[in-house]
Amino acid sequence: MNRDTDTRTPSPPYGYSRLCHYSREQQLHIVAEFHAHKIRPSRIAYRVGIDIAFIEALIAGELEPERFPRLVADYRRQRFQQRMRDSVRLNGVSRFEQQQRIERDFQREVDL
Repeated sequence: MNRDTDTRTPSPPYGYSRLCHYSREQQLHIVAEFHAHKIRPSRIAYRVGIDIAFIEALIAGELEPERFPRLVADYRRQRFQQRMRDSVRLNGVSRFEQQQRIERDFQREVDL
């Protein structure tokens, strides 16, 4: 998308964000990971200083239409595996129920 024709706000209001010191490649991975963890674009921009227009374009599929969804899927898989490892601390029925919830959540995300 051309910056001259893009009418979206380039970043959160002054004072609500920080400067971004990451390369474009790192930004892509950061946005994919945060998106996999269901963090809103405005929050991503606020926390790490990535341009909100870039974040929204990635999520909308305007930029990196093949690569970004693959990265998000990879980070969702990692999140699923981490949650399953964390559920091992529980015992018996509570562990089983937690793992069932985690699997349902993951399946719902994959079907999106």
